[in-house]
Amino acid sequence: MPELPASVRIALWVTAAWQDGSHLASAVESALPDVDAVGPGIHTLDLWRELGESTLLVALPSSGDPSSLPRCGPEALAAALEAEECVVAPGLGAMLVPSWSSFGAPGATGPDAGTRLDWTAYDCDPVPTHRVEALDPRETIRLLTGEVLEATERLDALGGQPFDAASARESLPRPGRWALPDEVSPQAVRAITFAAAIGNAATAGLDGPQDALAVAPLQRRLDLLRDLRRVAERALADATNAGAAALAQPRTSR
Repeated sequence: MPELPASVRIALWVTAAWQDGSHLASAVESALPDVDAVGPGIHTLDLWRELGESTLLVALPSSGDPSSLPRCGPEALAAALEAEECVVAPGLGAMLVPSWSSFGAPGATGPDAGTRLDWTAYDCDPVPTHRVEALDPRETIRLLTGEVLEATERLDALGGQPFDAASARESLPRPGRWALPDEVSPQAVRAITFAAAIGNAATAGLDGPQDALAVAPLQRRLDLLRDLRRVAERALADATNAGAAALAQPRTSR
């Protein structure tokens, strides 16, 4: 089953750790159990904390939609678009972009091959507080649900089978498979898992076998699936950032 993007997991686990005083190493281990080695760039997060940052946000840009990124230089923009994800220090105006690699003997697979995740820091504009405070996981779910219904109607009108059934089922979240900190609000968890499942289902449709539609309807189907994936990724970033903001500023009962 596909995992949540590494930046989503890091944003939530590290923000939670900053609030309860846990060590960065523990948060990273919880966030990235599927990664064999994490590069030293991750320790930039310790510096950010020392400089007063209390929240990590996430951006999930794509070449067709970089709008989730704060304004940054061309080198940072190119790196984030290639990775299609990054974490952002909203108060400091900085971002960390991940890059994946593998290690082991040439041609090694399975237990003989390892996965490494490195992080590179870049400057960017700070993110205004009001923009994050305005995010609402329930509204994210409502808006994404509308987009899914509209996309489904259009896909049905085109005919054919847009999703490989097995791949689409595998994209759905299962309890305990997408580990998130216990402190993340139930509303944010629901929005995160819903958005991630829709994004993964759209990817399954794009990557899976295509049935025999004519060229024009097939291209229209692929365009609809790409649009749906972009909408789901924006929703996933919004839900994650709402959850991170709530972790950083928990409400106290009166």
